[in-house]
This record gives sequence, structure tokens and C-alpha cells, in this order.
Amino acid sequence: MGKFKFEKTPIEGLFVIEPTVFGDNRGYFMETYNQREFIKNGLDVEFVQDNESFSNKGVLRGLHFQKKNPQGKLVRCLKGEVFDVAVDLRKNSDTYGKWYGIVLSEENKKQFYIPEGFAHGFLVLSETVLFCYKCTRFYDPTDEGGIIWNDPDIGIEWPISSDMEIKLSEKDKTNTRWKDLDFSF
Repeated sequence: MGKFKFEKTPIEGLFVIEPTVFGDNRGYFMETYNQREFIKNGLDVEFVQDNESFSNKGVLRGLHFQKKNPQGKLVRCLKGEVFDVAVDLRKNSDTYGKWYGIVLSEENKKQFYIPEGFAHGFLVLSETVLFCYKCTRFYDPTDEGGIIWNDPDIGIEWPISSDMEIKLSEKDKTNTRWKDLDFSF
């Protein structure tokens, strides 16, 4: 049995990755990253930074990207549940401007690989969430860009429940509309 199941999405370069979980009465063990396995499945990436965030229900982070130093990201949810989204910003891609979303949770243990050239964001669905991601480049606050989370031209179908209040950072409240974006990869 392989250590991971790599599932391609309808958008080139995006992968849903399911680790093999070995469990017994003590708990479980799983690998979350293995360079040989990733290369064997077409993901020859080098990670240089790990990030972790804690958020409450209704927090929406994104849609973020870096312009000159784009980051590839391997994201997963350690505790709780999120709806994770990637938007294709690659001008020459057949799926330019399209989005893909997936629920990541501590139960399903799925990971989502988002290559360079995408905007990324997530919505917290559970009461709290502990979220982590590996990045292929270092974060540079002078290089960041963003697209407004509810842009009608992208049309992301966020699973917002009736009891959910969306909570945004001040920065994310002023992100650019898709039609006003003067940037692509």
C-alpha cells in the first residue's frame, strides 16, 4: 500500500492528497509529507517554511497570493474543519479564473496541494480550527496580493451556514475585485 493517494482535480496542478493512516487502540500514525512519494507523483517541490493558524468559526482568510515570489502550499487541518479554496491566476491556463474547493478536517486528514500561481483562502466551519501549511517560498509582506472572498465574477460557493457570521481581517475586507485585478502569473 502506498503512503499517499494523490487525486488530481479539474484544475491542473491542484492535488488532494490522502495519507495512509495506521491506527490501533493506541491512536494512529501517518506521514504527512514524504519527498520521494511526492516526486514519484509529479510534485517535485521543496518546502522552506511551515505556518500554523488558529481561528474561530466564521473566520475567512483570503484570498491571498504573492506576486513576485509565489508560494506553493501544502495545507491541512489538524483540529476542526475548513472549506479550503484555490483560484487559478495563471493567465495562460485553460482554467484561469476558476476555483476549486474542498473540505479539510481532522477526521478526513486530507491535504490540499496548491502550486505557485494561485490565490488561496479558507473558511472555518467548526467552532475552532488549527490549520497548518508548508510553503515553497518565504512569506514577504511587501509582495502580497489579494482578491475579495465573495467576488461575483469568481463565484466561489462558500458553505456559509445560517448561524455563521463571516469574520475578515481589515486587510481582507479591502482585497481587490477580480475585474480590477491587474496581475496574473
